[in-house]
Amino acid sequence: MSAIMPAVENAPVSASADNGKAEQVMQNAAAPASVATKPKVKGGKLSLRPFFLAVVPPVLGLIFLVLVWEIIAVKNSGIPSPSLTLKSAIELFSDPFYSNGPNDQGIGWNILASLKRVGVGFGLAALVGIPLGFMIGRFSFLSGMFNPIISLLKPVSPLAWLPIGLLVFKAADPAAIWSIFICSIWPMIINTAVGVQRVPQDYMNVAKVLNLSEWKIITKILFPSVLPYMLTGVRLAIGTAWLVIVAAEMLTGGVGIGFWVWDEWNNLNVAHIIIAIVVIGIVGLVLEQVLVAIAKFFSYEDVKN
Repeated sequence: MSAIMPAVENAPVSASADNGKAEQVMQNAAAPASVATKPKVKGGKLSLRPFFLAVVPPVLGLIFLVLVWEIIAVKNSGIPSPSLTLKSAIELFSDPFYSNGPNDQGIGWNILASLKRVGVGFGLAALVGIPLGFMIGRFSFLSGMFNPIISLLKPVSPLAWLPIGLLVFKAADPAAIWSIFICSIWPMIINTAVGVQRVPQDYMNVAKVLNLSEWKIITKILFPSVLPYMLTGVRLAIGTAWLVIVAAEMLTGGVGIGFWVWDEWNNLNVAHIIIAIVVIGIVGLVLEQVLVAIAKFFSYEDVKN
């Protein structure tokens, strides 16, 4: 009994000692995180180096672009200077949604018309391309059947399909949407199919053991694994679609940013053409960043303790 009692009495002491060590370890582990969140202090002052590295290079790049533009404008009288273009942009965006008839509308209406065509064509491509990509990646027979077709048609320029759209639909607007559809569908099909094919075989073996239905395999196993690949295809497709719509609208006419650029060229208004180029770039950048943010939101990352 005397040999047992000291051991029992010492048990709480060792437990408290372990708790103390655990608390010390937790404090030490938390210390680097708290230090990392604080701004860097150098010589008793906050370090502004990260701020300058994030802000100064882009500003210098824009200044360099404006200087090159100014030099070109001085050498070529047909190119408006940055200051003249800025003045025209202020006048243009002071009333972007005016309407003086079907061929004279503000730049806001033209941007919205182009976005509408891109949205319809892109949406139809997603409805067809993503399920088709799942089937091609899931079944080897369908993969062998569609791969030659995709390899043959994917390199064709989207604008080459525009006359086919005009012939079939007999109208410019659906023909432009058809061009968006045909250029957007290939990245979605290919990336989705690759994602399905790269799902670990162990997952599929477990599905067979559990005797899961095809619907549950798609929704519970394939879709979560394929989602990053699918979103990459969507991101590539939206960039291509925005590029193609501008060229398609130049050929088909009507309301749209591409037609607006062509109309301003016929009016020899180069300042408005430069403004349209900047607007097209900004809209494309916004679309790209929105899809990048969505892709990051749904991507899987390692959990850091």
